[in-house]
Amino acid sequence: MKKSNKFSPEVRERAVRMVQEHRGEYPSLWAAIESIAPKIGCVPQTLNEWVKRDEVDNG
Repeated sequence: MKKSNKFSPEVRERAVRMVQEHRGEYPSLWAAIESIAPKIGCVPQTLNEWVKRDEVDNG
């Protein structure tokens, strides 16, 4: 069964960019993700996967 993509690539890119831009305002990467995920409308685990994938894809 194929997973449906609830979020467009643009939303994913924006969410990852928000984490990267605001990372320094939080004591940890996870804290930044937990704060930003609800603003996007996803769970922190999902946003964490996007961030990890972006790090692999873009170094």
